[in-house]
Amino acid sequence: MPHSDALARLWPASAVRVRAGDLELRWIDDDLLVELSDLAGRGIHDPDQMPFAHPWTRGSADEVARSVLAYQWGIRNRLSPTEFVLELAVVHEGIPVGIQGITARDWSVLRRVTTGSWLGRDHQGRGIGTRMRMLALHLAFEGLGAREATSGAFADNESSNGVSRRVGYDSDGAFHMAREGEAALHRRYVMSRERWESLRADHVTRLGSPIELQGVDGLLTQLETPPSLPESPDA
Repeated sequence: MPHSDALARLWPASAVRVRAGDLELRWIDDDLLVELSDLAGRGIHDPDQMPFAHPWTRGSADEVARSVLAYQWGIRNRLSPTEFVLELAVVHEGIPVGIQGITARDWSVLRRVTTGSWLGRDHQGRGIGTRMRMLALHLAFEGLGAREATSGAFADNESSNGVSRRVGYDSDGAFHMAREGEAALHRRYVMSRERWESLRADHVTRLGSPIELQGVDGLLTQLETPPSLPESPDA
């Protein structure tokens, strides 16, 4: 049995793919993770900006790359009915260009997800951010059966705020968050299932290709199964 098939049998999330034309979201295996970590180390934003509440992009290229490795390795097992963190590589024309995340708390009750993402600087300003968000929403609503999706960005992060507006979220207010020792305004956005259904055909038109989902049935089963924790060995 090929390695990928064996892994998908044991860990169904590894088989998840979302594709439209030349853009794909896929499970981050270690080979992809190394490429994405190096990409982050080469820069995501200007040095005088900080789009993230936790400033993980500060430091040398190797320090940033190691922080991506550590974070991704640390969240791979967080898939359960109560909480999940699903991070997928964004691959454009066969090249890894960033990461699109979908997270949820109290998933089995609320059916609400939150999206977060980043793109390497060389790949920004080309419409990829808008398209990958559409793919993430399609996975959340069509694939996972979400009831609601939320997103947010600091007020001075115009590119991320612009993606949320272009994709069709409704504004959900703003609040201040601590960022590098200062209070910074953070804008919130929300999309209901009804809103997404009204925009679904428009999203497909703008993507220019039908959206293909793969491996979602296995992921749903994984999200419905409480994690089994290994017993501690006898002392």
